[in-house]
Amino acid sequence: MPQGDKSSYTDKQKRKAEHIEEGYEDRGVSRKEAERRAWATVNKESGGGKKSGSGRGKPESHASSRKGGRKGGAASARRSAAERSAAAKKGWETRRKRAGG
Repeated sequence: MPQGDKSSYTDKQKRKAEHIEEGYEDRGVSRKEAERRAWATVNKESGGGKKSGSGRGKPESHASSRKGGRKGGAASARRSAAERSAAAKKGWETRRKRAGG
């Protein structure tokens, strides 16, 4: 299997890489670098391409996705702590009201 061959990856892993790549491109990363980072993330989370066979699977770690989500974007960084807190409280109130009735 030549280097860079993606045939051993599942369809889900390929979709995940595509989605991650689009996110990087939206933030101004070059296409080639975005693709490299996307596959690195998929490999880190799932341990690379999946091989068939009973007992060969390992649970996926979503630490990198969680980290990316928690880091937030530039929009979040521009807001003060008070603004972020107010938005969180407003969201909590909305969810509480909708759950109740």
